[in-house]
Amino acid sequence: MSKTDQVLIIEPQHELKFVGSFKSPITSYIKLTNPSDKTIGFKIKTTAPKKYCVRPNSGVLEPEEFTNIAVSLQALDFDQSEKNKHKFMVQSIFVPDRDYNLESLWKDVKEDAVMGTKLKCVFERKESNTVGTGPAVEASSAVLSNSAPSHEDKNKRIGDSPSIHHQDGELQKAAKEVKQLREDESSLRHENMMLKEEVLRLQLLCKSEGHSQSVPMRSSMAQQAAQPVQPVMVIIAIVVCMVGIVLGKFIL
Repeated sequence: MSKTDQVLIIEPQHELKFVGSFKSPITSYIKLTNPSDKTIGFKIKTTAPKKYCVRPNSGVLEPEEFTNIAVSLQALDFDQSEKNKHKFMVQSIFVPDRDYNLESLWKDVKEDAVMGTKLKCVFERKESNTVGTGPAVEASSAVLSNSAPSHEDKNKRIGDSPSIHHQDGELQKAAKEVKQLREDESSLRHENMMLKEEVLRLQLLCKSEGHSQSVPMRSSMAQQAAQPVQPVMVIIAIVVCMVGIVLGKFIL
């Protein structure tokens, strides 16, 4: 046990029972309740991690919140000597603030701040009876169903528990984040399109300004080329007149 008393309410308190033939996985549940007004982080450990599947094996409980931990024992060859060797440890800590990171929550925690509770695993072997039907068998089945709820009944109950609602809330939160990312992507695409249109407009503007500057240059060059034409025409006219005068004298 840790130096700090456990604040979580843990059900069952001492023993975690697994009832069945052990030829297929058997699931049992640990209920964790946070009765305090503070946020509490929890973590589940076991002495036989290869033989169990724990979901979730860590998490956070807000004040007055509870969750159910599904502990599945994998199929195994029942060994009487191994019957009570497996143990689980439920550890918990107070979350220092609301801006916590679940991955690094346990890295810098002091040992005396960790609260721990041990649970001993208890195996009860029950062979399935498939021979015969009738009231006796049905009554026996009813007793077994009342004393050890079936896997489907457990799933049904756990499906209605706040832990599943909490997971649904996380899925809804993730869906909202995906939707927001898609909206951000659409906005970025729109801004990118606007930037491309602006660049194209500037290119067209530069081309039009270059064309307008080239037109006056060509017109000025034409004027410069036309200026020496006028004196040439005058000289040609004078020469024609003089030739006409000379020819007129010869004719007379």
